[in-house]
Amino acid sequence: MARTEIATLGEFGLIEHLTKQISIKNSSTKKGIGDDCAVLDYSGKKTLVTTDLLLEGIHFDLTYMPLKHLGYKSAIVNFSDVYAMNGQPKQITVSLGISKRFSVEDIEEIYSGIQLACDKYGVDLVGGDTTSSLTGLMISITCIGEGEEGKIVYRNTAKNTDLICVSGDLGAAYMGLQLLEREKCVLATSSDVQPDFAGKEYILERQLKPEARKDIIEILAKKNILPTSMIDISDGLSSEIMHICKESNVGCRIYEDKLPIDYVTASMAEEFNMNLATAALNGGEDYELLFTVPLDQYETVSKIPEIRIIGHITEPKFGTLLVTRDGQEFTLKAQGWVHCK
Repeated sequence: MARTEIATLGEFGLIEHLTKQISIKNSSTKKGIGDDCAVLDYSGKKTLVTTDLLLEGIHFDLTYMPLKHLGYKSAIVNFSDVYAMNGQPKQITVSLGISKRFSVEDIEEIYSGIQLACDKYGVDLVGGDTTSSLTGLMISITCIGEGEEGKIVYRNTAKNTDLICVSGDLGAAYMGLQLLEREKCVLATSSDVQPDFAGKEYILERQLKPEARKDIIEILAKKNILPTSMIDISDGLSSEIMHICKESNVGCRIYEDKLPIDYVTASMAEEFNMNLATAALNGGEDYELLFTVPLDQYETVSKIPEIRIIGHITEPKFGTLLVTRDGQEFTLKAQGWVHCK
């Protein structure tokens, strides 16, 4: 494959090259790429803004993360934040810090992943920036979304007796990461060995190409369910429910036997001799939605296949507890990803 040095295009030439095929999807985008600012008009709806910064060596490892997957994941983690507010992502801006080891074709791969995510979720890419980096690849994406008055969901509004719900399953992305890290270590000591990922595709995809739960937001709206609080699971279930409890001044009980865990995840945890509940509670990067609903919504929520009720909100004096399969109670601890530690 031919390699084109970025210097042959320059910053503005690179931006034009990467964005010339981009088309506008949302009526709220009045002006996208091509001016000093994007122009957005939400016609009275609330504007939601979120930003994620991903650094090579901290958030991703290019040994096993394909550039197209990286672009896709970089966009998805931002979309997930907007869905966690019960909103709809509409536009993103993309900023890249690029070292000399990357070519134009490499950056095209990143952008192709970002654009794939935008096309799938109906989001417009409306601007960004590029700069040189001396320490590796950096990706910063800002996502702008819209939310309806009275329907935006926050972290600080959970109430005593609310049901605690989670979408999908937990721990798969973390076990996918463990598998990739193990194979990376094997390859570092023996170039003759090829990794065998047969049967492990699900957990690898959950790590390398996660999805944002737009479908859950749509299901809840269709069922006329407005969560009392909500957050996406990026740093681990324990960490996220503790955020909700702290912000809402409540306690919680999470039941170990109610945690939704996929068979491949369980099998991989056994292979690594790892406690399965620990992986599900603290793994992170699942990008599932964790939310609370009033107790009187039990019958409706319990019948939704993609949602599991895993506990309930309590008064703050009872603390944040995990109830094990044998009935013991332990205080939840945030053992997942801790920034700046």
